[in-house]
Amino acid sequence: QRAIYWKPGTRLLDDELLEREFMYAPKRPKRAAVDHSASQTDKCSYTFIVPQQKNNGAICVNSKEPEALLENRVNKQELELLNGELHKQRLQIEALQQLVEVDGGVVNEVKLLRKESRNMNSRVTQLYMQLLHEIIRKRDNALEASQLETRVLNHTQEMGRLASRFRDLEHKYQHLSAIANNQSALLVQLEEHCKRGGHPPYHPPTYPRHTNNPMYNEIQNDQNAKAFTSGKTPVTKAFVDHFISPAGPFKDCLEALEAGYTTNGMYLLKPDNGNQLMQVWCDQTHDPGGWTVIQRRQDGSVNFFRNWETYKQGFGNIDGEYWLGLENIYWLTNQGTYKLLVSLEDWTGRKTFAEYASFRVESEADFYRLRVGRYHGSAGDSLTWHNGKQFTTLDSDHDVYTGNCAHYQKGGWWYNACAHSNLNGVWYRGGHYRSRYQDGVYWAEFRGGAYSLKKVTMMIRPNANTFH
Repeated sequence: QRAIYWKPGTRLLDDELLEREFMYAPKRPKRAAVDHSASQTDKCSYTFIVPQQKNNGAICVNSKEPEALLENRVNKQELELLNGELHKQRLQIEALQQLVEVDGGVVNEVKLLRKESRNMNSRVTQLYMQLLHEIIRKRDNALEASQLETRVLNHTQEMGRLASRFRDLEHKYQHLSAIANNQSALLVQLEEHCKRGGHPPYHPPTYPRHTNNPMYNEIQNDQNAKAFTSGKTPVTKAFVDHFISPAGPFKDCLEALEAGYTTNGMYLLKPDNGNQLMQVWCDQTHDPGGWTVIQRRQDGSVNFFRNWETYKQGFGNIDGEYWLGLENIYWLTNQGTYKLLVSLEDWTGRKTFAEYASFRVESEADFYRLRVGRYHGSAGDSLTWHNGKQFTTLDSDHDVYTGNCAHYQKGGWWYNACAHSNLNGVWYRGGHYRSRYQDGVYWAEFRGGAYSLKKVTMMIRPNANTFH
């Protein structure tokens, strides 16, 4: 409520004028209070109470407060401005919060990218190491290829030397053939003398190997040569002279035993219907005696990796390692019923045997096809699987395998596809051997195919009173 003073002699203003006077005069100078009582003591003064009106605009207040305080007051427009500023700041804060959230997602993505980068670095390192190993391996392969080329060159030179050796041996063979042809007349005389018979028992002498004795017992003079040569069994005059006294030649070693010749050694045989004489080793002491040795391995002194013609004619040393020859075996086994005894010995001294009730080979027209009978023995049966198969050498392939078994087995044999026994293979010292193929002297049922036996002997004998 406000107090309004009225002076006497003035007209009372209505409410509208009063309100306009007080509300729309914000900075009027203050009027000085006039003391009318001093001059006009006889006049009365009145006080009017004006009801408070609703303000719609700015209000000017006549107050006694200091102007500094009035200046610090805030009006409604300023409040609205402040509210607008606050609203803008709130929007900016919300925008900043959204930016912070986006930045947080970016930070997470950066972390994931860093982790992926580390994984990629690890993978790149791994690939680099693999590449390095591959480079090293290729370098090693190149070195091996160079070494292989060197070996090939060395083998080529060796083959040249072997070819030269072969030519020398061929000349020697031609010389021996000429000697054999010159002795044909002497052989005819020997046959006539043997037919007359009537001589007392005579034991043919044996001679040590590699001597200068006139009786030369090699079937072929190349037991240490590695070249493939062919040759026939040479019969020298000295040899014939040693066999003039006996009542032979015999058809087999059993006939010689029955004639009283009980000593192991070299004998001269001529099978029934045979067209040639042959030197053989007769084992007269192995119970019951009368065994004709057709193959023997004992020290590796003779190379058994030969061609067809050599296996046909025979090679080696009669009192050592030798192969009697497929043609000779054919004439021996087709004059009657013979059995086969295979004697085996390993490098520990263990001995065993395999006996077959019948044994023979067909003629060369059938490539010396093998025929064996029922097995008996302690070594195991490693030959029946080869029964009915033709003989195969490196230069004459008759096995049932797609390749040449003689190439892999390094010998000549009645190969099937390929071998369960390989008694004409490579003689390895010590038993167990390491080779790319199973090419040792083995009998699969006795010590297996990876064990090369120390001694092997194949012998035949008429089977009149033997196992069936």
